[in-house]
Amino acid sequence: MAANVIVDASFLVALISRREADHDWADSQARRRPTPWKTCDAVLSEAFHLLESTTALSALIRRGAVVSAFNFLESAGPVLDLIEKYAGVPMSFADACLVRMTEIHSDPILLTIDNDFRIYRRHGRQVVPCAMPG
Repeated sequence: MAANVIVDASFLVALISRREADHDWADSQARRRPTPWKTCDAVLSEAFHLLESTTALSALIRRGAVVSAFNFLESAGPVLDLIEKYAGVPMSFADACLVRMTEIHSDPILLTIDNDFRIYRRHGRQVVPCAMPG
């Protein structure tokens, strides 16, 4: 099992919102992946924006199940390089930060519903280690 579980906004929204099509998948992943789950501030911003109620996400953060574990200033160059490389997709700032997190954290797995992570590469040519529905 991966040593570092990294989560995307799509995963957090699916986990929290029972109305999401991938809620059951996200719930099963949450039950088998140890916390704390790592993410970045950009992902938290997206998730807070997308959720109708922020109570559950706030609770995950307060109890330390989700932690912001990324400092953009320390990785600004590589993150901006990724955004430029994938401008045609396009790659969001949050996605670039997540890809960078998979480069700097050992033995990572990214929980996401976003299929763009099948396109992105880390360290130039390596597939981003992801768990996705289906």
